[in-house]
Amino acid sequence: MFAVCLFAISCASTKTAKNRTVAPQLAEISTNYGNMVVKLYDSTPLHRNNFIKLVKEGFYDSLLFHRVIDSFMIQGGDPESKNAPDSVQLGAGEAPGSRIPAEFNSNYFHKKGALAAARDDNPEKASSNCQFYIVQGKQYNDTSLNMMECQIRNENPGFSFTEEQRKVYNTVGGTPFLDQNYTVFGEVIKGLEVIDKIAALPRDTNDRPLQNVRMSIRMLR
Repeated sequence: MFAVCLFAISCASTKTAKNRTVAPQLAEISTNYGNMVVKLYDSTPLHRNNFIKLVKEGFYDSLLFHRVIDSFMIQGGDPESKNAPDSVQLGAGEAPGSRIPAEFNSNYFHKKGALAAARDDNPEKASSNCQFYIVQGKQYNDTSLNMMECQIRNENPGFSFTEEQRKVYNTVGGTPFLDQNYTVFGEVIKGLEVIDKIAALPRDTNDRPLQNVRMSIRMLR
């Protein structure tokens, strides 16, 4: 049920295991504004496995989306947000353990719905071991994308947006200026409208929603 098997007509049954494609792992993020289903990327195993571990431990239950910016992103996962008083600035909390090494992949980009790891300003661009954000972003034309492409090339010579990525940024939107700077390790496949609802909430000067947005996360498979 959770895997798709591809068989060549001439293959013997003893070889079928080699041709099995395992379905990606899915998690559901529940909030008081609706639910989102995220697909985790297998090509970012350090981030995927760390996220799954925290979800199964119940780490994220009752934490807040503590930073929301319309046309940009919604961020959560700070353990200090669980019992934080109203108006307190959040975003510095971490889970026990060290940062997660960056896992940049040119195939994964900051389109609307991208699930990515937050981080501080460290030179290795290593990720927070618990905080994440989900992209809302906005649409960009090719002139803007060309400018961002040049900026990204300052640190990543030879970088360029693919035609597919350009089309997505033109039509669906996202935050292309973050590409190759923060690790994208999944994407929302259901519930994109929830991002819009949360991102549009009134917020204080620290971008914390005036009304708490609590989350719980469970693995679907």
